[in-house]
Amino acid sequence: MRSFPSLSRACRRLAGWGLLALAALPVPAFAQAWYSPAQAWFSPALSWLRNEPPAPQHVIQAPHYGDSLFYFYQSRYFTSVTNLMVSQQVQRVLPHDDEAEVLRGGLFLSYGLHKEAGEVFAQLIERGAPQPVRDRAWYYLAKIRYQRGLPAQAEAALARIEKALPGALEEDRVLLHANLLMAREDYAAATTLLEAAEKQKLGHQYTRYNLGVALIRSGQPQRGVKLLDELGRAPATSEELRSLRDRTNVALGYAALQAQAPQDARKYLERVRLSSMLANKALLGFGWAAADMKDPRRALVPWTELAARDGGDAAVLEARLAVPYAFAELGAYAQSLAHYEDALVAYDNEQTNLDQSIAAIKQGHLLDGLMATNPGEEMGWFWKIDRLPEMPHATHLTQVLAQHPFQEAFKNYRDLHFLAQNLREWQSKLAVFGDMLDNRRTAYAQRLPEVRAQRSTLDIEALAKRREQAAGELAQAESAADGAAFADAGERELAARLARVRATLAQVANEGSSDPDLAAARDRYRRVAGAMQWRLAQEFSARLWEAQKAMRELDAALVEARRRDAALARAQRDEPARFDALAARIAVLARRLEQLSPRVAELTGAQKQYVEALAIAELDQQKERLVAYTTQARFAVAQLYDRASLAQGGSRAP
Repeated sequence: MRSFPSLSRACRRLAGWGLLALAALPVPAFAQAWYSPAQAWFSPALSWLRNEPPAPQHVIQAPHYGDSLFYFYQSRYFTSVTNLMVSQQVQRVLPHDDEAEVLRGGLFLSYGLHKEAGEVFAQLIERGAPQPVRDRAWYYLAKIRYQRGLPAQAEAALARIEKALPGALEEDRVLLHANLLMAREDYAAATTLLEAAEKQKLGHQYTRYNLGVALIRSGQPQRGVKLLDELGRAPATSEELRSLRDRTNVALGYAALQAQAPQDARKYLERVRLSSMLANKALLGFGWAAADMKDPRRALVPWTELAARDGGDAAVLEARLAVPYAFAELGAYAQSLAHYEDALVAYDNEQTNLDQSIAAIKQGHLLDGLMATNPGEEMGWFWKIDRLPEMPHATHLTQVLAQHPFQEAFKNYRDLHFLAQNLREWQSKLAVFGDMLDNRRTAYAQRLPEVRAQRSTLDIEALAKRREQAAGELAQAESAADGAAFADAGERELAARLARVRATLAQVANEGSSDPDLAAARDRYRRVAGAMQWRLAQEFSARLWEAQKAMRELDAALVEARRRDAALARAQRDEPARFDALAARIAVLARRLEQLSPRVAELTGAQKQYVEALAIAELDQQKERLVAYTTQARFAVAQLYDRASLAQGGSRAP
């Protein structure tokens, strides 16, 4: 039976090393800024050229640029960038050209198009952008390159930064640089950088965590452990910082176990919250600390609790071996054997469950379910998985979804799905555009004869001549101050009557009539004629102004008539060509869509296989782990049976 404890201890230490390696990996120090809403690192974009924070009173003078900003702040980045690029193509973003370029570069970065974004930023620099603009451009470029797994290119971008970045961006830059140094195992340089940040009071918990890890990895474990211990005891104001604190304590706990310091390990591990995602690892380590202190009874408390949890977690599977090991250490071999047998049954069931999960993944249930339970309007770099799909054993997905390669691969798969849908929508839109073009051609063919007929009834040149004649008469009347020229119909009729009366009076006077009423008639004629002449003279200015106004309106009408006549001539000449050009454009786009759709479908299928392969590989690792646990459990059971047989043989000996 002596070999049994050593076997379990070796298994435990092997698992402990794995947990320590996992816990001690550098945390992406800028994870908080990176996975915040898009505005966390896009919002400064509008004010780069001013080197000041974005202000609410910023005036948008170009409506099309404002339209792109509207979609941007709605997190509809694909619509924003496509609308922006169209507006830039037709020069609709003036005077926001530089700001629009910054926004476009940032949107490219959000989709991981670091090469295209780099070209945008390079053009800004070539145009003589200020130094703060250049520095921020290189910082964001380094950020996306690091996220894309291009550390060398990220370091090259950071090296282009000339001065300290403003505000929190400088802290993020330092953390990013430290992560890059640790990624290539230059822990001494990372330590120097992070210590300088601490002295400048640029650091927060992420900085301290990474500094502690760097100190341990650079050969200064005492300083590193002391710093991490302070962080593990520090108050946390958010769930994110509480999770970081839990991670720190788990790392310290397993490091203490490896250093043969179980008392310290218990001290660290008991700080981990039971509701934490790392609670299972903490319970497992807490039990091993008690076992190292030769107190298997106390180890049974956390192990029994852990063994009752969901079997999809590696710590739970190991606890099902640790519980019978503790009973064996206590001499309760019957209970130990029962728990080993229970563990074997659980391992067999878990193997079956894993096979079912792998089969479901191969049938496409995982990706289809993730797409259905995590809908989104558009593709986007900041989209994340919030809900698990319906699967035979969804808990198996925890480790799968926690992997960064799977997250990135699934984002690419989802983006390909969106692009395929976008292409299908454009295919239907092109069909609609074709129908619209046909309707326009039909309407043009139907209306052209009617318009031509109406045009033939209108002699613009004759009207222009009549206008010139009227203008001459108006000028003559104005020059002579002739009020009679502006008399209306009634006044002209009255003037004609007065002329007849005057002729009659003259005729009567020539005949030598002695009619006594003749003098009275002459007097009435003189009064009426004078009144009329006075009225025409009195209203001359007003009537002249009205006539001039009418002349101006006539001129405007003639100009409009000529414009429409010219437009009609141009339409007869240009519209058929425009129809043909639009038809050719639709045909070109239709062929392009026909080429892109199969390509996107092929890439989608390949990406689906790749994502499923990542998930299946993770589950296969879990199966291999189960095989190892099963082998250990069977070996321990065999040892227990051997011990029982030896005991029975010894009792029958004389």
